[in-house]
Amino acid sequence: MKRVLIVSPHFPPVNAPDMQRVRLALPHLRAQGWEPTVLAVEPGLVEGGVREPRLEATYPADIRVVRSGGVSAAWTRWAGVGNLWWRCGRALAAAGAAELAARRHDAVLFSTTQFSAFGLGPGWREKFGVPYVLDYQDPWVNDYYARTGTRPPGGPWKYALSQRGAKRLEPGALRGAAGVVAVSAAYAEMLGRLYPWFDPARVEVLPFGAAAADFAALEGYRPAQPLIDFDDGNVHHVYTGRCGPDMAGALTIVFRALARFRREQPAAAARLRLHFIGTGYAPPPLGEDSVLPMARAEGVADQVREHRYRVPYFDTLHYLRHAHALMAVGSDDATYAASKIFPYVLAGRPLLLVYRRGSAVARFAAEVGAGFRADFDAPGDAAAVVRVAQGWYGGACNCAVPVAAAAFAPYTAEVLTARLARVLDAAAGGRRAN
Repeated sequence: MKRVLIVSPHFPPVNAPDMQRVRLALPHLRAQGWEPTVLAVEPGLVEGGVREPRLEATYPADIRVVRSGGVSAAWTRWAGVGNLWWRCGRALAAAGAAELAARRHDAVLFSTTQFSAFGLGPGWREKFGVPYVLDYQDPWVNDYYARTGTRPPGGPWKYALSQRGAKRLEPGALRGAAGVVAVSAAYAEMLGRLYPWFDPARVEVLPFGAAAADFAALEGYRPAQPLIDFDDGNVHHVYTGRCGPDMAGALTIVFRALARFRREQPAAAARLRLHFIGTGYAPPPLGEDSVLPMARAEGVADQVREHRYRVPYFDTLHYLRHAHALMAVGSDDATYAASKIFPYVLAGRPLLLVYRRGSAVARFAAEVGAGFRADFDAPGDAAAVVRVAQGWYGGACNCAVPVAAAAFAPYTAEVLTARLARVLDAAAGGRRAN
């Protein structure tokens, strides 16, 4: 059995989007010949992270987890510093080095959006002789916000500082990587444009994977503080997850279509309630509404509810499973890849997908026949507005479209973990993966 050290600073019981690949892979790695050890930050040091012990029951209990320390945000928030890597990166690096010195590992997998961790790879390879694989869940060097004038997460100066570090660290980390995986083919193409010496064909494109077992674990589960009363006589449409300025195009289509439907069929529209849950990453009380301002601009805010703070993962699955219909909205950036689309499909509810034409999610939905699709070419796309108003609100929102099991099979966590294991095999064998 080969050993892999998986660097995932966020890890259960903390619920964070960037630990999902690791969580979903852990039940299947041993079957592929890999014994995993996870390197993560102590849960109490993760600012604003939702603590969800139930997540720890979704992977084998005997998986070894090494926890590192750091500086509490209670000591740094006064200066406006909450970034996990700035507070805990040095301690995590030391814990990883100690682990590699104490035990033989055949590979290291960096799976996180705390991208500065990628910079540890070259030093560990040189000191311990261990090959490493990089997992791109988002672009590291990213010009989207500068190119579009969209406000970046954390604000302009913090983002500029992080991008300065990214431009310094990424070339060396990428050159030394024995393998690269990414959630979107667009990220591979971006790397090829940034670095002419990098071959995008090296990247194994891997979504996170779909875990039907998570829905099976919902039996008898109810949120401690429910945000929606599904029995109040209204018709509840639900979206869960991040929303931001980059989603203005899709949200404008949804709200403009609702406004049109209200004018055309006021009685049917009156019972609709649109819920957006967990739209921000900021901890209480620092969150700001990102959806309601757009709903107000289209005159439909009275039928829109926004809960800006993150909620437990199994709460989100409860809302997806019990909603009358689901809304999946994407970024104006066609490179955006939303792996959370898989729980939406597995929930088995009527599903609206509003994504940039040509995006990874739009292609996936077309491939497997998922949901009612309203692809758009530009923010507020008039044709998409009409399609959503007349087709979705006008009837499709009442009809679930089943996805063929055979079409969905390549996207299960088990199959995608087998592909990840092949990348690790190639890295450990001294070959460049792909």
